[in-house]
Amino acid sequence: MPARLRTAPVALLAVLAALVLGGCGDSHTRVTTGTYAGESGANAPYLNVGPLIYEVQLSRQLNPFNNEDSAYLQGVPPALAKLEPGKEWFAVFLQVYNDTNRPLQASNAIWITDTQRNVYHPIVPAATNMFAYRPRRVPGKGELPVPGTAERAFGTQGEMLLFKIAIVSLDNRPLELKVVDPQNPKRFASAELDV
Repeated sequence: MPARLRTAPVALLAVLAALVLGGCGDSHTRVTTGTYAGESGANAPYLNVGPLIYEVQLSRQLNPFNNEDSAYLQGVPPALAKLEPGKEWFAVFLQVYNDTNRPLQASNAIWITDTQRNVYHPIVPAATNMFAYRPRRVPGKGELPVPGTAERAFGTQGEMLLFKIAIVSLDNRPLELKVVDPQNPKRFASAELDV
């Protein structure tokens, strides 16, 4: 067999290997959609939503009888504090990054859906809850939560979005978080949540 014909399969394998390895990337590849699969953001996608970047640090069910989890539920309005039968508390902890030089408004349009198209909007606890995500302006080159604050130092390292979801939605996984750009509702990003 001529030498050119023998080297063609080798060259083809090299090209295929380069394509496969090039698609791997690291665990913090910037994407507009993706799957969250780890704790503390180990494999979480960065969600580009307009000029801001949102990163899911952690998502999980909350147990109101657990000391740590009960702190996350402080300041929930009394009318919403009671869990109805078949409901569960669920929290998503986010960090928000502003890489621009100007202050930008963080999203006030964030929700969760399950595979049956049930939609859940966050409950915003009173100001006494220091962990709650509150849409506000993120300073230029700034982050939420602000580095050095208790929220950032705590194990979750993110601001909390608190949801009351139907337990059946945990069977209708994956749950998907959607974040909409407040400046342009046509721009959004979504990611599957780890439960």
